[in-house]
Amino acid sequence: MVTKRKKGLHEISNLSNFFINGFFWIYTLLCVLPLLLVIAVSFSDENLVLVNGYKFWPEKFSASAYDFLLSDWQSIVRSYGTSLFVTVVGTLIALTMMSLFAYPISRPDFKHRKVFSFIMFFTLLFNSGLVPFYLLYAQGLHMRDNIWALMIPMFVQPFFVLVLRTFFTNSVPPALLESAKIDGSGEWRIFAQIVLPLSLPVLATVGLFCTLSYWNDWFLSLLFINHDTLYTIQFRMYQALLDITFLSANSSAYSAILAQNPDYQLPTETVTMAMAVVGIGPIVFAYPFFQRYFIKGLTVGAIKG
Repeated sequence: MVTKRKKGLHEISNLSNFFINGFFWIYTLLCVLPLLLVIAVSFSDENLVLVNGYKFWPEKFSASAYDFLLSDWQSIVRSYGTSLFVTVVGTLIALTMMSLFAYPISRPDFKHRKVFSFIMFFTLLFNSGLVPFYLLYAQGLHMRDNIWALMIPMFVQPFFVLVLRTFFTNSVPPALLESAKIDGSGEWRIFAQIVLPLSLPVLATVGLFCTLSYWNDWFLSLLFINHDTLYTIQFRMYQALLDITFLSANSSAYSAILAQNPDYQLPTETVTMAMAVVGIGPIVFAYPFFQRYFIKGLTVGAIKG
């Protein structure tokens, strides 16, 4: 009887695993297929795309969209450099500042932990609005056309501070910190040599989200950057899309281009997809470096409120 029951439970478990695995395979395909479609359309002929629509395999391969984007390749390379600098430096500084804020408010022996936790939680719910934000950075801090204007606004993000605080509270044993104090370690040494090594999962998780935030941001460039040399890759792609929209809507401007080059075909659909591919860039390779800690950081950092 017991053997039959175990066999029945085993069959139910196998059936459940089959449906669960099937669900996630389907979900994975739904995530991957749009990316494959974007890549395929970006290498398709513009005329065939306009006539026959999007296809997962190009009817006729064409690199005209990339030729359009890379006609000024020096600017693309420069924008990639700006985005990489902003992403790497901004993420490192943001992780440092948020960790330094989150660790004290996670300690029960910190007298003012509730006050600082409330301040951070309050900024999560309310903000000053766009106009005061712009005036503060543009006029108060004189950050116009300054690369730091692309990083400083995201140095401290309240939600991530609270995630870090939760992890420090639930996953760093107080007895370990007390032992380190008894051995003569100071607060800075405890934080650097004990707390941070134990917090790699949540640091990797927050670091990945900060990396995505910095890489995908174009709005700060729109607000504060006028010099072409400081454009990020996302903002340059945004400007290219505006240029295409303008040429498509302005028949006189497009006619002037055709007068100089009668065979010229302005890519619209394919160049939009090519911009998406170029904009993704190196960021797709960031996830494997964080993957080791990513899932653990998400689950452990959300155990308790």
